[in-house]
Amino acid sequence: MTKKMNYRNLFIYPCLCLLPLFFHPSLSCDSVHQACRKLADRDPDLKYHFCVASLESDPRSRTATLEELGAISVMVTISNATNLKSYIFELLEDKRFDPYSKGCLRDCLELYSDAIDTLRNALDDFKNKHYIDAKQGFTSAMDASGTCEEGFMEKEGEASPLTKEDERFFQLCAMDLAFATILDKK
Repeated sequence: MTKKMNYRNLFIYPCLCLLPLFFHPSLSCDSVHQACRKLADRDPDLKYHFCVASLESDPRSRTATLEELGAISVMVTISNATNLKSYIFELLEDKRFDPYSKGCLRDCLELYSDAIDTLRNALDDFKNKHYIDAKQGFTSAMDASGTCEEGFMEKEGEASPLTKEDERFFQLCAMDLAFATILDKK
C-alpha cells in the first residue's frame, strides 16, 4: 500500500518549525531598548541613548533578559573603571600637570581602585538577587566620580582632566543602580 503524499503537509511542517522563532524575545522585541526606556523613565538623569550604547557594546545584550542586562551593565561599569585607571596612570606621567593636579589624580586613582572592588562585590550581590546590598555598592562606587571632581575644584582655577570620564562612570553606576532598583521591586 502506497501512501499518497499530502502537499499541504509539506507547507505546514516547515511553518510549524519556524513558528517559535517569531516568538523568541530577541526577535520579537528589543530588550535593550525596552530596558533603557524603563530605566530612563524612572531616573530623569539617566540618558536613554547612553544606556542603549553602553549595553549594546556587549554582544550578549542582544538576547539577554532584564537580569542579564543588569549584570552586563555592571560588567561594563567595571571595565570602564579599569580603563579609567589606566588613563589616570598615563596622565600621572604627563609633565603638563603640576604637583597639585598629580595629587588629585592619585586620589582619583585610589577612588577608582576602591570602586572596582566595590563593584565586583556588588555584582556578586546582584547575581545572587541581594539587590539591597547591590544598590548600596553601586551608590558607594558612584561617589568616586563626584569625589574625584571635587578634589580638583578645591583649588581655584584648577580644571579636572577627568570631567568627561567621571560623568560617564557616574552614568554607568546610575544604570547599575536603576537595574537593581527595578529588579528589587519585582
